[in-house]
This record gives sequence, structure tokens and C-alpha cells, in this order.
Amino acid sequence: MIIEHVSMYVNDLEAARDFFVKYLDGRSNSGYHNVNTGLRTYFISFDDGARLELMTRPELTDLDKPLNRTGYVHMAFSVGSRDRVDEITKRLKDDGYEVVGGPRVTGDGYYESSVLVFEDNQIEITE
Repeated sequence: MIIEHVSMYVNDLEAARDFFVKYLDGRSNSGYHNVNTGLRTYFISFDDGARLELMTRPELTDLDKPLNRTGYVHMAFSVGSRDRVDEITKRLKDDGYEVVGGPRVTGDGYYESSVLVFEDNQIEITE
């Protein structure tokens, strides 16, 4: 069994799509719009076959996203090397995103950084 895709609602669909394309080499489809419900989506595909569905619709509820909470916490992206982790983390920091951890070797052996990106969503960049 594989996870076919992960989906997330966002307020700014274009900015979320642009983030994954710009920083994590995702490829976006041309999008979908349901005129009856107002739902708009993009699927972002990655080299290993993983896909992320970004969605928005009118009248979303935007709750606080503290770092230590139940439910969705982060998505981790393996970028192939420690040098790439460092490079992408620096690029994100230079572009104004908040690095909340790392880069470092974690207690369970991962080399990673944690970054708050668009709309206070957390991602991990791993080797």
C-alpha cells in the first residue's frame, strides 16, 4: 500500500503552489475549479511519485497552528544530502521564512531542519 497523496487547505492557493515549485522542485498541474462549490485545487508532483493536493474554497476557517499540537504537524521532504538541507534552509531563511529548528542531527539520526512556511505550516527538510 502507498499513500496516494496528501491534501491541505490553504488561503492563498497560488502562493502555496509557488512555494512547492520554487523551493522543493514540485511540478504543478494546471489546476481545477468547481464553479458550483468554489473549490480550486492544484496537484503538486515530486520526482519520487509523491503528490500533494493544495485546495482552497470560499469561507475557510483558519485556526491557530501552534507547533506542539495534535493532528497534522509537518510534512518532511528528503532532498538527498546534508548540503542540500543546508542550502534550502538558508534560502528559505534568506527569503524570510522562520527556521524553528536545525539544521541538525536529531536524536533518531535524521539530519534536518524545520521551517514555518506559508500560513504557519511547518515543513521539515531532511537529507
